[in-house]
Amino acid sequence: MTVLYDYWRSSAAYRVRIALNLAGIAYESVPVNLLTGAHRAPEHLARNPQGLVPALEIDGRTLTQSLAIIEYLDETRGTGFLPQDPAARAQVRATAYAIAMEIHPVCNLRVSRLVTQRSGGAMSVQDWMEAFLPAGLKDVEALIAGDGQFCHGDHLSLADICLVPQVFNARRYGIDLSALPRIGAVMERLEALEPVAAAHPDRVGPPPEA
Repeated sequence: MTVLYDYWRSSAAYRVRIALNLAGIAYESVPVNLLTGAHRAPEHLARNPQGLVPALEIDGRTLTQSLAIIEYLDETRGTGFLPQDPAARAQVRATAYAIAMEIHPVCNLRVSRLVTQRSGGAMSVQDWMEAFLPAGLKDVEALIAGDGQFCHGDHLSLADICLVPQVFNARRYGIDLSALPRIGAVMERLEALEPVAAAHPDRVGPPPEA
C-alpha cells in the first residue's frame, strides 16, 4: 500500500497528490495536522527528520521533498512529468523551481507569520503575500509564455504540477491574477482534469481536529 502523509493545504503535499492521481497510483492519505504540531511528533520525525509534509511510503521506502518524490514517480512509472529532451527538461525544471524554490519558501506560513511577529504586527500575513505572490507569479507568466496547452507545450509536466497549488494560494489571499492571462489559460485546462481536481484541498478537506 502506498501511503501519503499529507496536510490538506500544504502546497508541497498538494503537488504530490496531483502527481499520484495523474500516475494512477492508489494511495492511503494519512493527515498530519500542522496546526496541532503533529508534524513535530516523534512518529512523524521518524518518517521525515525535517518535520515536514509530505512523506510518501512507496515501493518499500519512505520518500520526502515533493519535487524529489515527483521525479521518483517519473523515473519509476514513466509518467512523462519531465521531457526526455535535455533542453526541454531544463526548461520545465526552471519553471517548477521558480515556483517551488523562489515563491513557495518566501510565502510559506512559517515565514510570513514570523515576519508578522517580529514586526509587531506592522506587516500582516496578507501584506506579505501581496508583496511576494504577484511578483513571483508575474515571473512565472514570462517563463511559460507560449501557445501550448500547458506550461511548456501540450504535455502536462512538473511545471504544471507546481503551478496549481501556487495559484490556489494566490486565490486564497485574494491576489488579482487577471494580468496573467497565460497562467489563467493553463489553469483552466488543468482544473478541468479530474486527477488535478481530485487533489484540490476542498476535495481533500481538513483533518477532523483542525
